[in-house]
Amino acid sequence: MEILKYETLRIRLIEEEISKRYAELEMRCPVHLSLGQEHIAVGVCAALPKDSLMVSTHRSHAHYLAKGGDLKRMVAELYGKAEGCSRGMGGSMHLVDWSCGFAGSTSIVGGTIPVGVGLAFADKLSGSKRVTAIMIGDAAIEEGVFHESANFVSLHQLKVLFVLEDNNRSCYTTKRERQPTRPIANVFNAHNIKAKSRHSINAHDIARDTAYLIKKNLPAALVIHTESRVEHCGPKVGNGYQYGPDHTEIRAEIEEAFRWVKSLS
Repeated sequence: MEILKYETLRIRLIEEEISKRYAELEMRCPVHLSLGQEHIAVGVCAALPKDSLMVSTHRSHAHYLAKGGDLKRMVAELYGKAEGCSRGMGGSMHLVDWSCGFAGSTSIVGGTIPVGVGLAFADKLSGSKRVTAIMIGDAAIEEGVFHESANFVSLHQLKVLFVLEDNNRSCYTTKRERQPTRPIANVFNAHNIKAKSRHSINAHDIARDTAYLIKKNLPAALVIHTESRVEHCGPKVGNGYQYGPDHTEIRAEIEEAFRWVKSLS
């Protein structure tokens, strides 16, 4: 199977398994799934330089896994185990793993934007050309910290790529109830940050756009219009949800991860 399709399916099956097992009440943290949005994480991470950094949102599983995060350590984190990527202290919304350049996620909307900007500014001061990807949702641009950070990024021409996953909702409130009608790309353009918008479920398209923006010099923004297949928080899938096709190799990896975590004290 072609690698980007494989990675997208892998993340889909992992999150579906989390959804099924959450009812066991052994994962003692809220979960926010990325079902329907996996291709974005896969495409972006396929084009990011290997030494790049990434910060993420409360909906971070796909970002972490696509960035090269360890499945066993992520599952252990959901179960509050010391072997988790955040030593069992963060849970689903607070994943950190410097070994793959995943610098953190948070439950606060827009909370990691200034963290990512700080990382990129530190790199500029040290002379590093490293790229920092800041993953956000459409509601994040309603936060004051976004505009302060975008202004700073533009002023100092930092090596930042904003990736905005526009699924049209903030919790259960649609975008039209929260924002005026205008292309979100215009918000970035107003800060003199070039932005590209796309409607696509193809990870190859996302990877191509990501590579283009990085090559054309940062800062830049990629706005991807997408759709979440599940509720805002929790494991419930909607009526008519189509489960991903099974895959023997991926299924074995998933089962081994959960088996290992449940064997921990």
